[in-house]
Amino acid sequence: MEELMNDKWISIDEAAEYLGIKTVTLRSWIRNGKEGLPAQKIGKQWKFKISELDEWVKSGKSAND
Repeated sequence: MEELMNDKWISIDEAAEYLGIKTVTLRSWIRNGKEGLPAQKIGKQWKFKISELDEWVKSGKSAND
């Protein structure tokens, strides 16, 4: 069941909160093409999967400038 929750799509606001950053920072990362950021545009909304965000953070790419 936990794995199912990690595969749920979340909004940009929820993703920013999950990562402990401001939404404006996450939008900036998307706009600037931050390496490996697992963001998907669905319609006009940016969506994220928690499992993919976790993998991205674990990979160390989130620390790259």
